[in-house]
Amino acid sequence: MRRYALAVLFLFVCSTNPELHAASVVVKNLRLWRAPDHTRVVFDLSEKVQHRVLVLANPDRLVVDLDDAAAAGAFASKDYEGPFLKQVRVGNPKPGVLRIVLDLKQPIKPRTFVLEPNEIYGHRLVVDLYVKQSSEQQVVATAAPQRRPYRMIAIDAGHGGEDPGAVGRKYGTREKVVTLQVAGELKRLIDQDRFLRPVMIRRGDYYVSLRARPSIARREQADVFVSIHADAYPKLASVRGSSVYALSQRGASSEAARWLANKENAADLIGGVSLRDKDDLLAKVLWDLSMTKTTSESLVLGRYVLNELGGMGKLHRKKVEQAGFAVLKSPDMPSILIEVAFLSNPTEEKLLRTRAHRQRLALAIYRGIKRYLKQQPIQFAPSASTVHVVRKGDSLSEIALRYRVSMASIKRANNMKTDGVRIGQKLKIPTS
Repeated sequence: MRRYALAVLFLFVCSTNPELHAASVVVKNLRLWRAPDHTRVVFDLSEKVQHRVLVLANPDRLVVDLDDAAAAGAFASKDYEGPFLKQVRVGNPKPGVLRIVLDLKQPIKPRTFVLEPNEIYGHRLVVDLYVKQSSEQQVVATAAPQRRPYRMIAIDAGHGGEDPGAVGRKYGTREKVVTLQVAGELKRLIDQDRFLRPVMIRRGDYYVSLRARPSIARREQADVFVSIHADAYPKLASVRGSSVYALSQRGASSEAARWLANKENAADLIGGVSLRDKDDLLAKVLWDLSMTKTTSESLVLGRYVLNELGGMGKLHRKKVEQAGFAVLKSPDMPSILIEVAFLSNPTEEKLLRTRAHRQRLALAIYRGIKRYLKQQPIQFAPSASTVHVVRKGDSLSEIALRYRVSMASIKRANNMKTDGVRIGQKLKIPTS
């Protein structure tokens, strides 16, 4: 009935807008996804489209021209709160071309691409809006890891935003929702542990690229990376159970070529050793040694987590599997991917919709991480030389919370008169 009503509405719009009859592509809708570092604008399309992009200043705006396209309506009713968009306008600069103008609140760096249909959405044109930074505004790279009295655990909730992940067979549960919920339960457990700190890779319903996820973890100097997913096997509803993955050797080899193609970007990846002044052969040897050790540690971490998950329910695989997942390809950080259950299994989908079950899953993952870290006890006290480099989005209160010291003690240690911090500023972190 709902699809019939939408079809009638679409035919009515066509009858009142003759351009829709002639256009091959119809822009049917506009959706917004806001992430901490960018805004994603998504145009739902009836077909795949050819497009061109032009960035203009004074005033700042982004022009997107679509060939042989027409809009089903205006987008004036959208909520454009946020740092980037003022409004979205449509027009026809010449026959057969639909022009979409994004009026902006500040200069931006755009990224555009088209997406094929998935289980939820049809053809889409995606426009990502990022801050256009000057050289003075660039975020300062994080220095080599400092000695700390705790371990940083990066929690990566899979999928998000325009990428829903798997969809439940019976209730339509979306993987992106479940993974963020389990990640939140794991964060709460880690927050209560004085020896651990959580780093949430994704905090809301927005997409983070696969390459960016381990990069965020490295920026935060994470000691362990855990990516949370929920599997699906549409052809067989009886498939069930949890699985844990580490990086495969083939995945490690392909990643080595990517990193070593630009040794400048690979600086400080290999246990704090820069590759910039090494010849190609030595750089690859160092990389291989580091990656072999990290993969070995990932398998150990994975076994601890898998054993804990096996204690609370059925396992899909009784040993840690290995695959070339992009999020696992960090050469200096044990990383695992956990498929907590099968959304294609109605029983497991129903369980995942309950908080009690999600809490049990999070507890199993937490216990596995703790068991792994026990074999690597921290053997140092916080150093008086610990330094934090201020990054975009940092505040003095968040920095104090991260290191579990008072704001006043940080201000005293750095002779600060106010609570304000600036990007690139180096702050001494007191021991108490």
